[in-house]
Amino acid sequence: MQDLGLSHLWAQGDFVMRATAIILLVMSLASWIVILTKAWDLVRLKKMAQGAEKRFWHSDDFDHALETLGSSESNPFRTLALTGKEAAQHHRASQPQLHDVMDISDWLTRSLKSAIDEAVSRMQSGLAILASVGSTAPFVGLFGTVWGIYHALIGIGASGVPTIDKVAGPVGEALIMTAFGLAVAIPAVLGYNALTRGNKAVISKLNRFAHDLHAYFVTGARVRPTGARVADDNAVRLAVKN
Repeated sequence: MQDLGLSHLWAQGDFVMRATAIILLVMSLASWIVILTKAWDLVRLKKMAQGAEKRFWHSDDFDHALETLGSSESNPFRTLALTGKEAAQHHRASQPQLHDVMDISDWLTRSLKSAIDEAVSRMQSGLAILASVGSTAPFVGLFGTVWGIYHALIGIGASGVPTIDKVAGPVGEALIMTAFGLAVAIPAVLGYNALTRGNKAVISKLNRFAHDLHAYFVTGARVRPTGARVADDNAVRLAVKN
């Protein structure tokens, strides 16, 4: 029994058993690389989103507002602002073309939506790897277990000594593959859920920012919350009474 363990399982395993272990190792490395890199990107995006709208809309002019968003090309809020500005200028300054038939509101909506789709695509890149690892790793580990038990039982039968100590060791070694499969799948599933939830929060802020940009380029004013409009109306009424 002292000879049993991971080293013994690897030494006594055949090509299929070793290939299964290597596949699980590669899946684990890939999932952890995706989790760490996307988690870092998510933290960076949340820092960009934190206070971005407030700083932008409290600026004196549009150029100064862009400066508040930084100079990073990977900032989706800056990309949205530039996309909206370029779309509005292009629509107003272009010669008669097919897209000129479209209303400026529709043209801006299309341009901003395209920018948001690109940002969302970059944010969700790599998550498919986590979903695939989380759904397949347990079955890969189970396959290794079944294959190991099969060969262990064949070896025990050939030896002609089917005692409990001869059965428990090889079968227990084979069951390790199932544990490996779960150890690979659980972090992938948890990482996928956490990253998806974090991305949804950033996407919600992007949509709100794009809605305000759309209103600004069409009407020249940002859409304000209902409470702010009501407060302004009340202030106007009081000023008229006085």
